[in-house]
Amino acid sequence: MRASRLLTVLLLLQNRGRMTAEELAAELEVSVRTVYRDIDALSASGVPVYADRGRTGGYQLVDGYRTRLTGLTEEEAQSLSLAGLPVAAAELGLGTVLAAAQLKLSAALPKELRSRAGRVAERFYLDVPGWHRGIESLPVLSAVADAVWSSHRIRIRYERWGQREIERVLEPLGLILKAGNWYLAGRCEGSDRTYRISRILELTDLGEAFERPADFDLPRYWQEWSEQFERRMYPRLATVRLSPRAQGLLPFYAGSVGARALREALDGGTIADEEGWLTMQLPVEPGEPAIGELLRFGPHLEVLEPADLRAQLAEAIREMGATYG
Repeated sequence: MRASRLLTVLLLLQNRGRMTAEELAAELEVSVRTVYRDIDALSASGVPVYADRGRTGGYQLVDGYRTRLTGLTEEEAQSLSLAGLPVAAAELGLGTVLAAAQLKLSAALPKELRSRAGRVAERFYLDVPGWHRGIESLPVLSAVADAVWSSHRIRIRYERWGQREIERVLEPLGLILKAGNWYLAGRCEGSDRTYRISRILELTDLGEAFERPADFDLPRYWQEWSEQFERRMYPRLATVRLSPRAQGLLPFYAGSVGARALREALDGGTIADEEGWLTMQLPVEPGEPAIGELLRFGPHLEVLEPADLRAQLAEAIREMGATYG
């Protein structure tokens, strides 16, 4: 532990320049007396660290001195892929190793690049969850991540839609963070499936190692699963007319499904009429959810087909008119 702390002191001084004993103690979460001992140990080992006295003084390295001891641990290297997602790293239990990896990476950069990296961190922040979404309770996420890293089979008790509980033995293959929600890609009885982490009620690591399939590609799997999920969520196609205003609102009201449908219509050569209205195919949900989604557009969208959906919308509009009449 002390060797790791001495390296951290060295990297802090290399990255930040002069630091007081109090600042180092706060950064390392140790006492000032411990910092004094660590500085003495570094000096005795040949590191050119010296102290400036006075109110503006502190410890610093001789100008030009740089250490090459910036090797990343396995956990730190894994955490670098989440460098833009500090909240996600913390949820996975990698918050501290991510901080250590970023410190080592910063120490390995030339001064001008290190300064540029610092400016990027000051000016850009990635907030993954969408608006109006509650924060899910994820007590098993860290355990799931451990099983993914170690390729260990797990047994889960899982709540399916409709509050029906099932038990499964899985080979966990990967974790996905989508719009603030965590999902697990796992192989069960030879079939690859997706599980929402917040619905895992109980998890047991069986301690049995499995061989990760060489042909499994997590990004490709997620893309294919997402497309299948969208087809299940939007099984119907409605022929609609969209005003110019509705075309602008489509990505906001109908999400990526609506935006893609509009792009495909335009790329396919669909041309608006003289008033700017566009006739196109729009995927919609089954049943009542489709009525609510389409009514959001008000008079800027007209459903032409199917006839039953048009009739349902007309009836809903009549009932709304009677309510406000």
